[in-house]
Amino acid sequence: MPEPKLTETASAAAGSRAAGRVSGGRFERQAPATSPTMAPPIFESRDLTVSYGDKVAVRNVDLAMRQHEITALIGPSGCGKSTYLRCLNRMNDLISSARVDGEVIYHGQDLYAGDVDPVQVRKRIGMVFQKPNPFPKSIYDNIAFGPRVVGMKGNMDQIVESALRRASLWDEVKDRLKTNAFGMSGGQQQRLCIARALATQPDVLLMDEPCSALDPISTARIEDLMLELKADYSIVIVTHNMQQAARVSDRTAFFSVELQDDGHRIGHVVEFDHTETIFSNPSDKRTEDYVTGKFG
Repeated sequence: MPEPKLTETASAAAGSRAAGRVSGGRFERQAPATSPTMAPPIFESRDLTVSYGDKVAVRNVDLAMRQHEITALIGPSGCGKSTYLRCLNRMNDLISSARVDGEVIYHGQDLYAGDVDPVQVRKRIGMVFQKPNPFPKSIYDNIAFGPRVVGMKGNMDQIVESALRRASLWDEVKDRLKTNAFGMSGGQQQRLCIARALATQPDVLLMDEPCSALDPISTARIEDLMLELKADYSIVIVTHNMQQAARVSDRTAFFSVELQDDGHRIGHVVEFDHTETIFSNPSDKRTEDYVTGKFG
């Protein structure tokens, strides 16, 4: 039987094959695998190369990320971590000069196949950006925006409350849902953005340095939240914080750069392994030098 496509009618079924099932038209999650080692892959990138115009940004990336795990992408600035992350929900499509070669396989399906709907891809694979970016709307309308756009059925009050609870924010904002989101603290705004991503019931959360603009207390809350969320979601995070990668991730990919003769920098993956191995017994000297602070 051919793989289902991420179209308007098939996206939930595509996500459900390994993460849950569709019952009565509603996506229901199943319990995650009990052993992270045995978890099936959710993403496989195969010989993935991304270029902007005639310049290669990152090349030949082969990674397999697993369900209900947190995968950290680390490496120096300009090594292609964020570029690679944006490939996983086709955000690079929004950049006119970007070209993606190779494959990104999600639940067995190539996300870049011609008949895949990128809007449905982004519905199933949510993203949280480096700086909190709430809409200039009320807290309630920030959460309700995505479900309204994609035409989700159900009680909107319940959808909003559920998303805020999953982001550990409900108790802090339940009495001021109609107030402007810009009145929240930075840490609250970032958790609001996580709740906004969760409201459309995604399968995966992509996080591009979600704590870089936050204070240590807010960072700790976001990290605790990630550890809670991985029971229901698969998470891929870009971070420059080595301690954060060590604290929260199950597996870590180390990206580095090759400096070309013309000064152009091309990113590539040096090593990918269990996080404990990357930080305590890496197989490549370049990885050891980076995680111990000798460069980067």
